[in-house]
Amino acid sequence: MAASPPTTTASGVREVPQPRAEVWRALAVLEPYCAVCDVSYVLAATGGGPDVGTTFVCAPGRLDGAEPAAGAPRGEIVAWEPEVLVTTRLVLTPETWTTRLEFADTASGGTRVSIAITHEPTGGGRVVRRLQRGALRRLVQRTVDAELEKVPAHVARVSDAG
Repeated sequence: MAASPPTTTASGVREVPQPRAEVWRALAVLEPYCAVCDVSYVLAATGGGPDVGTTFVCAPGRLDGAEPAAGAPRGEIVAWEPEVLVTTRLVLTPETWTTRLEFADTASGGTRVSIAITHEPTGGGRVVRRLQRGALRRLVQRTVDAELEKVPAHVARVSDAG
């Protein structure tokens, strides 16, 4: 039995002054287009709102009603506890990215957002993975840092629209 490829995980925390419900709407509820990330999301039709098992496709830029290109990354919500936790898994051809967002109140009435991102290669041999390990650690941490940096912009979009 072959061992599963090693995963690389990085995490970080950011506090914002807005209440948890507002931050949850800004970060966990996938909209058709996110101007902060310049990414479009197409959610699979569900009977209700997003929940565990909801699938989606994401594509760079605005789709404006067009279908995502063939081969666009596909994702799934794998954990969903409103205003507490959302975890998504995004499957690309050579890798899978899992993003976990946790939300907690701060003493001042704001929100603490914890982000953990895990990268799992789905291809490549053991030697290649060993050579890439340090670069992957840096990439995953830079991804976490970049996502944390965008939190205020996401929240501002919801605050301005609300």
